[in-house]
Amino acid sequence: MQKLSEITERQNSVLQIKDPLALEFLGLNAGEYITESDLENSLISHLQEFMLEMGKGFCFEARQKRMIIDDRYYFADLVFYNRLLHCNVVIELKNDEFKHEYLSQLNAYVSYYRANEMQPGDNPPVGILLCTRKGKQMVEYALAGMDNSLFVSTYQLCLPDKKQLEKFLEDAMD
Repeated sequence: MQKLSEITERQNSVLQIKDPLALEFLGLNAGEYITESDLENSLISHLQEFMLEMGKGFCFEARQKRMIIDDRYYFADLVFYNRLLHCNVVIELKNDEFKHEYLSQLNAYVSYYRANEMQPGDNPPVGILLCTRKGKQMVEYALAGMDNSLFVSTYQLCLPDKKQLEKFLEDAMD
């Protein structure tokens, strides 16, 4: 049996998480308050485009996947199976910036999947947290010491305007 570190290394090399994800196809107004439910409903309505944005091998499995932990119900926002990685991918959606407690929630869901949902031949599940912004250091600190394959990525509801792109290119050249 492969070591978790070997599987995680393989998953990291195959699963390239875009950062940020461009979700302008959802038609949501970035200037308005968007709830997690609004985001999820729109993603489900545009599932094909979302799966193409995520990358190769994604197969839709569940929305609001119910899990019972300590006699309480918990719900993972979206669950996919990646046929290239042979593993479940649990996605949590957040309508604000990264917070370490979101990663703890995702870690619990991925651990649940590892213990209760894996099938023979599956690799350990992967978790992806999608949020509006993230601080690189806080993400590194929050991920430190975790055994699960967890990723934090941001999303944009619209592409940057011309001035933002010019500033990005100028900063990158400096």
